[in-house]
Amino acid sequence: MVTINVRRLDDDVVDRLKQRAARNNRSLEGEARHILQCAADDDMAAKRAAFRETMKRLRPLTEGRKHTPAEVLIREDRDHGHRDDF
Repeated sequence: MVTINVRRLDDDVVDRLKQRAARNNRSLEGEARHILQCAADDDMAAKRAAFRETMKRLRPLTEGRKHTPAEVLIREDRDHGHRDDF
């Protein structure tokens, strides 16, 4: 677990967070943790949605083509001396 300190928050913001925490039966820290978790989840959901849209657009462009399995490409690279440790 990591500890994050947030400095220089306006008193008004802290008061509103305390009110929100009380409404949700959480401590101020618990409410802040909940808000951060939701923000992180929303960001990941947006990235997944964007990825799905891109795949939806690309699938018709590659339909019917022969695809080489990733493990075959990796093996070829390794056989030619290429390393995969970035």
